[in-house]
Amino acid sequence: MHLNPYGEDAVNLAADLVNRPPADAEELAARCRTAGLVLERPTTAEDLDRARYALESWEKVVDAADEQERAALVNRMLEEAAAYPRMTDHAGSGWHLHYRDDRKPLGDVLFSLIAVGTALHLAGRGMHRLRRCAVAECDAVFADTSRTGRQRYCSQLCANRDAVRRHRARGQENEASSMYKGKSSSSVRKSITGSV
Repeated sequence: MHLNPYGEDAVNLAADLVNRPPADAEELAARCRTAGLVLERPTTAEDLDRARYALESWEKVVDAADEQERAALVNRMLEEAAAYPRMTDHAGSGWHLHYRDDRKPLGDVLFSLIAVGTALHLAGRGMHRLRRCAVAECDAVFADTSRTGRQRYCSQLCANRDAVRRHRARGQENEASSMYKGKSSSSVRKSITGSV
């Protein structure tokens, strides 16, 4: 049985913050609250700096060349975020595990949450489950939480855009091949080169 309370939510929050970086500490706090984090203290500019550092570290994990590099980068984040797991009911929402020390500022909380969440996500779902969108013009990051583990696009919009592009390319190939269908190779060469 896999107990993964942090994995999916943490990597989705990290992807959201990487793809649309918060402009200031207030926006960071608002987006963290929207994602379900309980903030125990006011958010500061230092929290924003620490969050940016966490997200830069996480992007290196996403862009890792292979599983060994990815694991080494996650382990480096875990080492930096090291704390004893602890039981807490800080929000009155029921007992659960925290993989960080109590009463930490938001920047440190995010670093720990993203490090542990990424480790749980990759170990539980597969080391290939963080990537960038397959559409060439899109560099958005996403966490593959699909059932099959074959998600290629950051959004349905990018998936549709790529499907339309592939469909149009096939149509052009079919049109070009049908134009020359049934002609001898010498007549095809003549029509391509324009010679008689």
